[in-house]
Amino acid sequence: MSDNTSAPPAAWPLVALFTAGYLAPYLLPTVVGRLDAHLPLSPAQAGLVGTALLLGSATAGLALASRIPRHGQRPLARLGLLLAALGYGTAAATTLLPLVVAGVVVGGFGSGTATAVAASGIAGQRDPHRTSSLGLLSVSATAGALYLTLPRLGGGHALPFAAIALVAALAWPATGRLGGPTRPGPAVRGAGRLPYPRAGAVLAGCLLLWSLTQEALWGVSGRIGAEQAGLPEATLGVVFAVALGAGLLGVTAASAFGARLGRAVPIGAGTAAIAGCVVLTASADGLAGFAAGEILWNAVYPVVLSYVIGLAAALDTRGRWAVLAGSASSLGTACGPVAGSLLAEGFGFRGMGLVLGALLLVIAGPMTAVALRAGGRGPVPAEEPVRRGGAPATAVRPDPAPGPPVRVRRTPRRVLLLSPAARRSRNQERAEVPETSGTSGTSGT
Repeated sequence: MSDNTSAPPAAWPLVALFTAGYLAPYLLPTVVGRLDAHLPLSPAQAGLVGTALLLGSATAGLALASRIPRHGQRPLARLGLLLAALGYGTAAATTLLPLVVAGVVVGGFGSGTATAVAASGIAGQRDPHRTSSLGLLSVSATAGALYLTLPRLGGGHALPFAAIALVAALAWPATGRLGGPTRPGPAVRGAGRLPYPRAGAVLAGCLLLWSLTQEALWGVSGRIGAEQAGLPEATLGVVFAVALGAGLLGVTAASAFGARLGRAVPIGAGTAAIAGCVVLTASADGLAGFAAGEILWNAVYPVVLSYVIGLAAALDTRGRWAVLAGSASSLGTACGPVAGSLLAEGFGFRGMGLVLGALLLVIAGPMTAVALRAGGRGPVPAEEPVRRGGAPATAVRPDPAPGPPVRVRRTPRRVLLLSPAARRSRNQERAEVPETSGTSGTSGT
């Protein structure tokens, strides 16, 4: 049987694709704010447009989770980047509201496609945590630079969309290093069942709620700083810029530590620390408390996210759980602003912080359990042949590989007909054999 597996792709094309796919959610606050300020949309309607973007991204991940190996990383990555460039470019080039919304949805589907391909490729890396950390570092740096640059370039809703479309176009050359479609052999054709189904489902469900809490706080952070902490817009901008810088430092530290601490400690302790940061930020009534909560939160959040991505990748090296977990995260992110606004209106900012912090503490336990039980068992090799019954076949392959079976052609038997003289001669020889044997036996005694 021939080996249909290929070597994992280089890390930098995946990092570029990860950056292009994740940039839109990172820039969501400025996207929604500019839609509200420069188009005939209310804050709630602008938030719904942002939710449509994230739902399009999540839909792409759910649709492509099991199809990436069959269609290939390179074609799907190029499709995603093309949709992102066209969709966001259309939204930037027009002020017609239906075209803007359609462009946002198409661009969101393209972003989700690029993110799904990147997650699938990261899962096949020898060190998925390091690659995911590099991806988070790249997208954080890109988003931070845009947050500092876009206000200097003027107003209008077009600039954030044009920036996302430009990054998608710049990532196009990296797709040349990705693999094409594969045709699995008969031994691996039936390997469609997801490994570790319970652990993966628990992780995806917890990540949905985990992302919901992050985006719920992020969606009302500006209101908390302005209304409750009494900070002017310029001070808020400085706080957010420093918070993004702290996120870069956190991702750098996570990349340096790697897997030395395992996955359970960073995920469990990090989620508990985020819960404290959420409560601190939501209850802040001045600059010190608000800045401390935002900076610490943004420093810890990408660290935990990088370990969660690595855990999802370890559950299946074909990347299916990484894609499904990322899609669940996108769903939670899409619902986060609405949840944050409803909680803030119903319980106030402090009550919202307590509810979100308690939710994070509740889901920290199952996420840590998955990291302890499933994360320590190691990934399921993508090239391991699996029988149709689900049990893995023997992984020992003869070396060299056996060739095709050789057919042996059987010749028909020949029947010889003896002449009468030859038949009498043969019968006479057979009659003399016992006498010769008896004589030799007598002489031997």
